[in-house]
Amino acid sequence: MTRDQEEIRQFWEDSTIQTYFEVLRQLIAKKSIYAQGVGLLEVAQFLAGIFEQAGARVVLDDSYPAPFVLAEFKSSNPQAKTIIFYNHYDTVPADGDQAWTSDPFTLTVRDDVIYGRGVDDDKGHITARLSALVKVLQDQGDLPVNVIFIMEGAEESASVDLDKYLAKYCDHLSRADLLIWEQGNRNSLGQLEIYGGNKGIVTFDASVKSADLDIHSSYGGVVESSIWYLMRALNSLRREDGSLAIEGLTDDLLEANERELALISQHAQLTPEKLKAIYGLELPLLVEEREAFLKRFYFEPSLAIEGLWSGYQGQGVKTILPGQAQAKLEIRLVPHLSPQDVFNKVKAQLVKNGFEQVDLTYTLGEKSYRSDMSHPAIVRVIDLAAKYYPEGLAILPTSAGTGPMHTVFAQLGVPIAAFGMGNANSRDHAGDENVRVVDYYRHVKLVEELIKSYG
Repeated sequence: MTRDQEEIRQFWEDSTIQTYFEVLRQLIAKKSIYAQGVGLLEVAQFLAGIFEQAGARVVLDDSYPAPFVLAEFKSSNPQAKTIIFYNHYDTVPADGDQAWTSDPFTLTVRDDVIYGRGVDDDKGHITARLSALVKVLQDQGDLPVNVIFIMEGAEESASVDLDKYLAKYCDHLSRADLLIWEQGNRNSLGQLEIYGGNKGIVTFDASVKSADLDIHSSYGGVVESSIWYLMRALNSLRREDGSLAIEGLTDDLLEANERELALISQHAQLTPEKLKAIYGLELPLLVEEREAFLKRFYFEPSLAIEGLWSGYQGQGVKTILPGQAQAKLEIRLVPHLSPQDVFNKVKAQLVKNGFEQVDLTYTLGEKSYRSDMSHPAIVRVIDLAAKYYPEGLAILPTSAGTGPMHTVFAQLGVPIAAFGMGNANSRDHAGDENVRVVDYYRHVKLVEELIKSYG
């Protein structure tokens, strides 16, 4: 029997893990989608009840649309340190635009892989970590360290109001030794990624009105339409190589240092070739050379058009020049870039480029953050993880994704490390989101050992 097979057997035979795996089954079935205003209070109340049953002192704060759940397990040792687990219980939707092999809101196991919306991002991490804590209590009757779970419900929508919740509980939370972030992956080599940062983001809408009504398309040679104007305006913000043509944007950003570049070069497994294979890319990449590709991906801002629409979308032909056009856009940020300041620079650049009739509306923003991966509390995690992942570790100073790390660190000042049970093809935000049974089990064991290591 291989190591993986033995760990899969232990997963199914461990009564505590199975108890909370059933909790995960219920969590997956409960939709909790901030963007659609669905199920947030119900799921927050459900989690509060689960943690109370496990022995935690629970606060459920519903001062804002996405309730905040704080669950604290106290050690009997008055000198005990504190670790925090940050998670979120909201998910992205699983609508008809995604292909799922099975119902996304029914936890399904096929060939030792667990499927369901939120199983990796992020509900599965909640139940796995709670399993680990309960196993320590069952084994030792006490905890060697205070453990606090903080769970929010708006992470997929830029963690709206999280800063307000953290401000309320900052005095209590800021004394922690370490904060473990929501999730993480094993890369394509099977190495556990441990990272300590993420990019920020600013999102905004752009709209153009060129006429009071749609115009007959016979005027297309003499009349500027909204959609042509908007496309030219957006194109003026980015150079051919994908770098941003926004004056002043890079003046204040925090450049990656030599150590950070070296860590990414050594441990990052994403390559231009792999990216092409994963997504079946049919257009050329903006950056092909590996070092430049990684630097752009991890350490530089980027502009994306999330959606663009105008005019007739129905069957057949409708010969018009659309009077209105809209787009949704985002810029991924790196440290020292402020969402509002970047948004203001975009507005100024469009005016300078001659596109003053583009109307921009700020929608949301989060700053970027990078951890010091040499902090003793993070080194503790790295040393423990090495025992559970013989395939090795990948230590990364940041991820290319976005989350509220900066918000949390700015309020609490606690060192942050991220690791989890995802895999290189966990398909977060896509159809068939998944984690492997063996990775779920290893995550439980690593968290269990992390808690015990404070004894």
